[in-house]
Amino acid sequence: MEQLPEDWQRGIVIVAHPDDIEYGAAAAVARWTRQGKDIRYVLVSSGEAGIAGLSPAEAGPLRQDEERASAKIVGVTEVEFLGHPDGRIEESLALRRDLAAAIRRHRPEMVVLFNFGDTWARGYANSADHRAVGRAALDAVSDAGNEWIHPELADLPAWSARWAAVCGGAEGSHALDVTDTFDVAIESLTAHRRYLEALSSDPVEAQARAVLEMTTGPKEGFDAAHAVAFELYYFAG
Repeated sequence: MEQLPEDWQRGIVIVAHPDDIEYGAAAAVARWTRQGKDIRYVLVSSGEAGIAGLSPAEAGPLRQDEERASAKIVGVTEVEFLGHPDGRIEESLALRRDLAAAIRRHRPEMVVLFNFGDTWARGYANSADHRAVGRAALDAVSDAGNEWIHPELADLPAWSARWAAVCGGAEGSHALDVTDTFDVAIESLTAHRRYLEALSSDPVEAQARAVLEMTTGPKEGFDAAHAVAFELYYFAG
């Protein structure tokens, strides 16, 4: 694996739900904010359908608050929620437009996305929301740089990002050493306390550590005790 490019200053992370970023990518975000980079989060939904036994009206605001707290731990203060319905996100022209608008607003050089393949490692099925958001976001990176695809966004100047880096897939072309930010990444995932408590009776801190030991463990061909792998996409600027 090659080292992921870091010769950039502004990045955004686009995902479907609160907690998606914290399953690995937040370790890279912590590394970047320590470098002085400007990182912002864009979440397509508020994760309001994500906690069994808790109504969406209650869960949505709670999960937004957990995401903002989690982001702050790794140095991110700007967190935007687009309001699409959790569990029913569609890969549509409307979603591409909303994501292209976000890219134009934030003007990133690097766009970080979450696994949008059909499966996770070991063959587990990926969710419809992850697939829809990731694929639409990859198209939206190109859309954001084209002044004609979404004419209703004419008030937002076109913007061309240089790369998109997809985290959480079974494989990757590039990686980052996150050994120094592994512990803060655990703290960031632990901030999703109510969500994690609903997933398992195991202590939240133990859940977070176990997940991140798996997702940020050593990567073949990359010399680091803890690393995050990415599939890197290039865009003509």
